[in-house]
Amino acid sequence: MKKLLLGTLTISPPLLLGPMVGVSHSALRTVIMELGGVGLLSTEMLSARRLPSSNPTIDPFVIRGETERPLSYQMLVANPKDVDPAMAALHRLGADAVDLNLGCPAPTIRRAGAGSKLAEEHDLVRKVVASARRATTLPLSAKIRLGSELNGEKLRDFCRMLEDEGLDYLTVHGRLQKEPFTRRPHWDWIGKVKNWLTIPVIANGGIFSVEDAQKCLEISGADGLMLGRAAPTKPWLFAEISHALYGGLALPDIHKPKIYRRFVAILEERFPPGRRLGRLKEFSHYFSKNYPFGHHLAMAVQRSASVAEALEAAEDFFSRHDHMEES
Repeated sequence: MKKLLLGTLTISPPLLLGPMVGVSHSALRTVIMELGGVGLLSTEMLSARRLPSSNPTIDPFVIRGETERPLSYQMLVANPKDVDPAMAALHRLGADAVDLNLGCPAPTIRRAGAGSKLAEEHDLVRKVVASARRATTLPLSAKIRLGSELNGEKLRDFCRMLEDEGLDYLTVHGRLQKEPFTRRPHWDWIGKVKNWLTIPVIANGGIFSVEDAQKCLEISGADGLMLGRAAPTKPWLFAEISHALYGGLALPDIHKPKIYRRFVAILEERFPPGRRLGRLKEFSHYFSKNYPFGHHLAMAVQRSASVAEALEAAEDFFSRHDHMEES
């Protein structure tokens, strides 16, 4: 099994879960861990300003199960002054690694001066990374996009600056700031970043199958892969990629209704009642893509007014579409 050293943290295999709002929470992370094949988990995007007051027993953004290790916490920050108290909070929460969001292109995030907007302010980014580096000995990373245009000199200087300020590794989403997910990612440009840096580079974007994973690694030469939207769609994909590319892992028994039920059970076990249905609807949006008529599942769950109603709708769908699988 291939291992990858990220600062002081060794992960195996070199497959990472991406930080996704409303998706990369405890329920999905636990399901992925149980299916196997993931080397490093991630939280969803966490506001640096809110982290000092986060309560891990009731805050759905930082609720964490015992098996969710190692876990990287992604921090969204716009002001260097927020870094120290946020990092202190992450230490209290037991973070295994810290990631800085420098790539989110959402308009609300950009208006706040964070994500891809912060990445445009190189002096400010330098201060944020330097402050984070001084505040922790944990593995420190950043997740970026390729910028507003394909400009090699600008991207190279930016990435080298991040490395010089102390990042242990860098994740590159191979799309420009305004490029939609429907646009094929520029894996070759991730390869350029890999050639410019000495720290590990993780490739992200457009990986939905073992074949995608293999092709991305061949084109980019990346040290590892990060799965985003594919993770809630096929939580078993980590295991499939690990088995195919790195060996040493038996494929799990993939029974989609059981996986869905397990996800619901974890939601009900760990999350406050008012924080369950929205996360189930979000998960169902992705998971439904496994079925030819999956939009019927997604729509039925979206119309539901409770988790119980949503689960009943899902069970009805499974009874009609998964009748060949054991229940």
